[in-house]
Amino acid sequence: MNGGRKGYLLTVQYETFEHEADIGIRGFGTTLEEAFANAAAALYSVMVDITRVDRKEFRGVNVSADDQEQLLVEWLNALLAVSDIERLVFSRFEVRIEGNRLAGTAWGEHLDRTRHHAHVEVKGATYHMLSVRQEDGRYVVQCVVDV
Repeated sequence: MNGGRKGYLLTVQYETFEHEADIGIRGFGTTLEEAFANAAAALYSVMVDITRVDRKEFRGVNVSADDQEQLLVEWLNALLAVSDIERLVFSRFEVRIEGNRLAGTAWGEHLDRTRHHAHVEVKGATYHMLSVRQEDGRYVVQCVVDV
């Protein structure tokens, strides 16, 4: 399904899709790291207009998991925890994955509901429709987020 917002550079980097009362997110990349970073951009595009989020501050996030699917959920939920605690929103992400460990950096700023055009609050990334796969020569990662 392709009914949501899309992030573009040269090709589609992420997309959102409707799922019952929640929202699905997908990140694409030529590497697994790029797909995870783009999934984070998709996550924040659900909450705010990320094109309006300046990269004034950065936060490091380190997570580990038993497999790549769980690593995606841990990454997204760790970002949401930082956002919730510090009232930050992010618009740029870098990820490094070694085995089942992820070291990421997110750049953004404090939430301004008016300037950032706040949409909905995301409570968390879920295991529903969770997938990390290669498709047509690129990585595709996805899950449904609870709103």
